[in-house]
Amino acid sequence: MSDSIMKLYGTRQRVTGKRNPMIYGHFIEHFHRQIYGGVYDPGNPLSDEDGFRSDVIEAMKKIKVPVLRWPGGCFVSSYHWKDAVGKNRVPLFDKAWRVEDPNSFGTDEYIRLCRKIGCEPYICTNAGTGTAEEMSDWVEYCNLENEGQYAKWRIQNGFPQPHKVRYWSIGNENYGFWEIGAKTADEWGHLVCEAAKMIKHVDPDTELTAAALTDLRWNINLLESSGQFLDWISIHEYWDAIHQTNDYADYEAVCAYTNNIDHSIREVRGLLAAMKLDKKIRIAFDEWNLRGWYHPNVHTIEQGRTKEDYLYPRDKNDENSRYTMADAVFTACFLNACNRHCDIVGMANFAPIVNTRGCIFTYPEGIVLRTTYHVFDLYVNYLGDTVLDGWCADMPCMTVRDKQGGTQETDICDFVVTCFSDREGLAVALVNKDPAEEQSVQLMLEGAGEAVLYYIAGDSTEAYNDIGHTEVTIQRETLGAYTPGMTVHLKPHMVGVLQIG
Repeated sequence: MSDSIMKLYGTRQRVTGKRNPMIYGHFIEHFHRQIYGGVYDPGNPLSDEDGFRSDVIEAMKKIKVPVLRWPGGCFVSSYHWKDAVGKNRVPLFDKAWRVEDPNSFGTDEYIRLCRKIGCEPYICTNAGTGTAEEMSDWVEYCNLENEGQYAKWRIQNGFPQPHKVRYWSIGNENYGFWEIGAKTADEWGHLVCEAAKMIKHVDPDTELTAAALTDLRWNINLLESSGQFLDWISIHEYWDAIHQTNDYADYEAVCAYTNNIDHSIREVRGLLAAMKLDKKIRIAFDEWNLRGWYHPNVHTIEQGRTKEDYLYPRDKNDENSRYTMADAVFTACFLNACNRHCDIVGMANFAPIVNTRGCIFTYPEGIVLRTTYHVFDLYVNYLGDTVLDGWCADMPCMTVRDKQGGTQETDICDFVVTCFSDREGLAVALVNKDPAEEQSVQLMLEGAGEAVLYYIAGDSTEAYNDIGHTEVTIQRETLGAYTPGMTVHLKPHMVGVLQIG
């Protein structure tokens, strides 16, 4: 245990903002087993009458998934939505991932999934090989009552009421060479403007975002061309970029990644403020995870020739023993950052929710809830919705070795102080990054009532969950009556939420 005791302060008199529940959103793409054999598995005894895995739906409902982004991701940039509605489905050769998609899961199935979960749909459109008109036709299909051929087509397909999809993204990562139909900054600004114009003509109540990154020229061009139409700006990031190698950063290197966890938010916030758009446009961090998905020899100039080169290796994403407390600690630190920036970050989508690097793993007889699932459970079900300005005195640091072999200093703990808008009480997110030592924090917070700590830790940094192997679950510890100055002891590699009230 460290000799110094951190002192954590926070007060209801200094409110950062009320966080949008959509920062706990998720993402699902037509990649590997996320859709087929994941959430959608007709014929499986665990699936319902519509082909959806009931156990997966229940797990998603437990963490109150607020918004689900679909269908991509890179997949969407050669996806034509009209091939995947109605009775006559046309199979697609997915040029992004080099597989055939049967198109049996399309727009109407996705909307049905969202309704079962109770979440908002968020559709990402094809801005690669698609056109502005095709994007706006999709909005017609989903949102118009009965005007035009596409609304009538939806009605004919058995959906008399509009799907009412509010959130739409123009494109995915169209700035990247790896994306089908990549664009220059000038091309992007023009396409987004025309697509946004047509979409708003179909349904003025849509909320639009478009692909961006921390590149000044790209963003300035986008915002000058289309800022008047946009409600959001989209950014993506995977810190451990192991798409080609599957070479996982170890626990120490993951802790080093937490030093730079919100750099994209800070940079995009600064640009929005400089362009006087920070009160109009919010950040949607709509694709994020610690680890990049493993898909070798696809997003490369030299393509894999055989399925052993590029397809079968994707099964390595399914190794549950790789999703440890390192992933949980990073996920909690990222969500803490989103909470601290809740005045500008209104949405974030963990990528993905099912299989690949997801927090839910499926197999024919059931599911595994990985360590990251329990982080969402803690934050969604125990943390408050109003973020207070919290600060810490005497925060110790630890030295960690990063993935490049250098050393970095990182704060030993991470925290967010919150309260509830609908009741009394406080809830504090507490993360101890230290891999071996317990840490103590003295709470100098105004409040009264019982103090209860909900947490995950496992027996080591390498703790994980798998089929028939459960090391990480939420634990509950009653600490007694709270008075300001109470000291709380945090287990090594722990993610927790302390409720007071």
